[in-house]
Amino acid sequence: MITFLVSIVLLIIGYFTYGKYVERVFMPKERPTPAYTHSDGVDYVPMNTRKNSLIQLLNIAGVGPIFGPIMGALYGPVAFLWIVIGAIFAGGVHDYLTGMISIRNRGAHLPELAGKFLGKVMKHVVNAFSLLLLVLVGTVFVSAPADLLYNLMNGKIALTVILVLIFAYYILATLLPIDKIIGRFYPIFGLLLLISAIGIGGGLIIKGAPIPEITLQNLHPGNLPIFPLLFLTISCGALSGFHATQSPIISRTTEKEGQGRKIFYGMMIAEGIIAMIWAAAGMSLFSGENLNELLASGGPAVVVSEIATTMLGAVGGTLAILGVIILPITSGDTAFRGARMIIADYFNIGQSKISKRLMIALPMFVISIALTQMDFNILWRYFSWANQSTAVIALFVGAMYLFVSKKNYWIALIPGIFMLMATTTYILNAKIGFNLPMNVSYIGATVVTVVLTAAFFIAAKRARRDEIPLEEDISHYKPTYAVTE
Repeated sequence: MITFLVSIVLLIIGYFTYGKYVERVFMPKERPTPAYTHSDGVDYVPMNTRKNSLIQLLNIAGVGPIFGPIMGALYGPVAFLWIVIGAIFAGGVHDYLTGMISIRNRGAHLPELAGKFLGKVMKHVVNAFSLLLLVLVGTVFVSAPADLLYNLMNGKIALTVILVLIFAYYILATLLPIDKIIGRFYPIFGLLLLISAIGIGGGLIIKGAPIPEITLQNLHPGNLPIFPLLFLTISCGALSGFHATQSPIISRTTEKEGQGRKIFYGMMIAEGIIAMIWAAAGMSLFSGENLNELLASGGPAVVVSEIATTMLGAVGGTLAILGVIILPITSGDTAFRGARMIIADYFNIGQSKISKRLMIALPMFVISIALTQMDFNILWRYFSWANQSTAVIALFVGAMYLFVSKKNYWIALIPGIFMLMATTTYILNAKIGFNLPMNVSYIGATVVTVVLTAAFFIAAKRARRDEIPLEEDISHYKPTYAVTE
């Protein structure tokens, strides 16, 4: 229990200390944001800090900070270390930099930022990567809440019907202006999220749940290696490339740069706290063997139901499960919305007309419906690798921006290098990848990491020498707005 409580405190302290330092390195400016300079009433819509923060939290906190930590709990309390260190020094930096750099570049999404700061070829690579990730996220975040609802209602409503209803909501949320559905309903969804997290966390403390204390020992019943698997299993809650696809959505609705630490870094810390709660619940209620068997029998959704009803009883457990259901739904909708915006930006397709939004969105949903037929565990593995690989790219974009700005780029480069090593080791060793022996994978990943890091410094020095523009020129814009808090 002490380890759990100290970890929560450290996350909060991290926001007020390291988060403040990262903000000071970046140095927010008093300048008009894209919400005003590119206002279109669809995606560029000014919203206040409270609403943006809540939407950002719900956008990034899908099933990742719940399912990932539950599966990560198999490794034991070492998972707590990754959540705390990852959220403060990697995830928070990642989210803040991608959101703020996007604000400085008319709300651009990651492919466009990668093309600007890492080279034109990277724009096409990251565009494909981001779309793959977002469609996988959207699919995972259809399947997961559908399974939870199906179990909650004891199979009284067919799973196919639930899937259709969730897809129908996603279509509306993807096509309509951001303030019509997302901005209007997220406060209600946020309440359910808080009930879920506070209920489970409070239950752990009040009941004095036997949460194991910190140890670096690998407790995984299958003896799977901590590196690299833990760092891909627990992504949301520590570091997640998916967030880099979501932050630009809010960068288009942020009223001023000074709100960025609360919106981007702060909500990453909040997600870390949610991840801590569910990892602790998984460790306290089940031994490694029992948790592994439960995951094998019905996946993380069954574990969530068991934890919620055990900690809070039938009524409270149902409310907690509803809160968990809300998380993936409120990330799935913005995953498809983000994919629509990325495709629109890539092909320069205006989004003021709903027919053009529909033209982009419908093919994505057709692909996603087909992917729901895949095994969830296989989907999660592909999602985990694509997710953390996207995080690497986003961190290198942030490091490049800071290098050219002659600021402390190591705050982004160090976690970027670490995750580059982890993701490369994983894909070289995994059965879904090259299926090489682990020792060969370590060597190969080391070579790739050294080569790409060297390439980064060569490109960064060239970019600094050429003085590439770091932000959009808005000198022509005359602000005529009032900012609300």
